[in-house]
Amino acid sequence: MNAFEIIGGKKLKGEIVPQGAKNEALQILSAVLLTEEKMTISNIPDIKDVNKLIDLLAALGVTVNRLNKDTYEFEAKNINIDYFQSEEFKHKGGGLRGSIMIVGPLLARFGKAAIPKPGGDKIGRRRLDTHFLGFEKLGAKFVYDAENNFFNVDATALQGTYILLDEASVTGTANVVMAAVLAKGVTTIYNAACEPYLQQLCKMLNRMGAKISGIGSNLLTIEGVERLGGTEHRMLPDMIEIGSFIGLAAMTGSEITIKDVCYKELGIIPTIFAKLGIKFELRGDDIHIPAQDSYVIDTFIDGSILTVSDAPWPGFTPDLLSIVLVTAIQAKGNVLIHQKMFESRLFFVDKLIDMGAQIILCDPHRATVIGLNKQTKLRGIEMTSPDIRAGVSLLIAALSAQGRSVIYNIEQIERGYQDIEERLKALGADIRRIDGSPAH
Repeated sequence: MNAFEIIGGKKLKGEIVPQGAKNEALQILSAVLLTEEKMTISNIPDIKDVNKLIDLLAALGVTVNRLNKDTYEFEAKNINIDYFQSEEFKHKGGGLRGSIMIVGPLLARFGKAAIPKPGGDKIGRRRLDTHFLGFEKLGAKFVYDAENNFFNVDATALQGTYILLDEASVTGTANVVMAAVLAKGVTTIYNAACEPYLQQLCKMLNRMGAKISGIGSNLLTIEGVERLGGTEHRMLPDMIEIGSFIGLAAMTGSEITIKDVCYKELGIIPTIFAKLGIKFELRGDDIHIPAQDSYVIDTFIDGSILTVSDAPWPGFTPDLLSIVLVTAIQAKGNVLIHQKMFESRLFFVDKLIDMGAQIILCDPHRATVIGLNKQTKLRGIEMTSPDIRAGVSLLIAALSAQGRSVIYNIEQIERGYQDIEERLKALGADIRRIDGSPAH
């Protein structure tokens, strides 16, 4: 068991480059299965969830060639379809939520697939119904093998159709899009997710020869084509990291420049942090955050308390709510955080309360933060990271706190953030990796 030991309360300074987007990577990498031609993909984050998927692709028969730290070539010429039924696949696929993403492309190209019941983050029930219902509409047949916890899928004749998704699921939309690009006829997907990551996938598929229109809206029209070719693709920087670094700068009163952020793809994210009173400026495509001794939360026009809640894109991403919550701890003013999409993402606030934060957990979905305005510092404690985003929120809290903190279960953080310890050290953070299991 690895843990981070952090001595907090230090001001940080310098530049930090966000990694490639994890959530985009899982879709884009799965799409290499749609063609037997060469695909070159860059800005791939070097993190566990992504590396596991690359591993899985290699095991399926994809030729994987790593050109440098963040660039790979993929060639999915000789895919072993029978690999699905193997114990190894059950083990590899079951340990990774992202493995569901390979089903769409495989159904499209080979007419069959199998998938173990996926694992992943413990942040409430994350249904996969959207994926399966979409595939069924296109004509796929599912048989659940309860004894082996496997879904077997037959899709020998996928046919374009009208699909109204029951929720605007990003991975669900991506999966159905990948299945539909090679289906016969026209598929219309309404209530489609429209995240930048999904737009990136659709633009890449079009460069490969797909015919997708409506990109960026919630109504996608896909004209099926016979085959797709290879292309090159560069991933966006991870917007969750960018938001995390804005929060980190504010909490620690540090001057930080976040490089190459693809600002126009960040949507409402900078606006929400500005509402917390955080000052920053855009220099080219870099966000520069000056050192601030105080930041004041906006109220609504009528003077009532600001509410920050998550919503499907272009609303505020749920992945950054825990960062906003932590950042608000040292603001002047109050804010209500309303986590609508997942029911157990706020349960880490008890650790923040132990550190001295003034937070009222109203129910599993809502927490009110009463800002300390940097009048009282948080105190370092020992804690365990429950999921990726909460883990980074606790890390930000620890870096701003007085004294020593230890965060256990950092494997959760490292599933989503590459070389986080080295990158924070380069800004002057006092953080190191230690061996250790929680005492309890």
